[in-house]
Amino acid sequence: MKFYAIIVAGGAGKRMQTAIAKQFLLLNNKPVIMHTLQAFYISEIRPEIILVLAKTEHQYWKDLCLKYNFDIPHTLVEGGKERFHSVRNGLMTIKEDGIVAIHDAVRPAVNTSLITQTFQIALEAGNAIPCVKPSDSIRKLQENSSKIVNRDKLVLIQTPQTFELGQLRKAYQQRYSSKFTDDASVVEAAGYPINLINGSRNNIKITYPEDLELASFLLKNNIIS
Repeated sequence: MKFYAIIVAGGAGKRMQTAIAKQFLLLNNKPVIMHTLQAFYISEIRPEIILVLAKTEHQYWKDLCLKYNFDIPHTLVEGGKERFHSVRNGLMTIKEDGIVAIHDAVRPAVNTSLITQTFQIALEAGNAIPCVKPSDSIRKLQENSSKIVNRDKLVLIQTPQTFELGQLRKAYQQRYSSKFTDDASVVEAAGYPINLINGSRNNIKITYPEDLELASFLLKNNIIS
């Protein structure tokens, strides 16, 4: 059985208020994205890594790899207009059957045990989607008011989202829809049930400046369980 990981790096960093894309921001003395690739490389699964970047960023990435002596093996693939198209481009490079994880490049604190678990469960059940329950109260905004929502009926979805390749290939034959917010939504639209598993609260997504500080703390103290 072959194992793969598609790392999607398409963020522009607008909410980070930085000129540089957030996947290239420095985190503990090296770019965020390098931490992410390393997590998969050192995991028990050791999947083949496919990195999807905008074509305009390919040379910049190659220069960074030289600068930081980054030699983790990976295949570099051109990104698409939307995340959907980027994932599909990554899938097109895979010629064999197997299990593939799709992960946000800006989740550098993902722990290796979660990576391994998603592959194991996807192997048995077809897919594995990590999630955590919200801890804050939630309200739904209406026109001029808001309404409380029962948080016990909600979960927050994370990556890696891991699938049997047959499911994913069939799902990505669909036309793009703005309703596709992640890979699970694409696979669900193709008729497959989604298997939720427990994620990790430390598996944060770098979106705002304070997220970078938290990720730095988690990695420095190895608090990524």
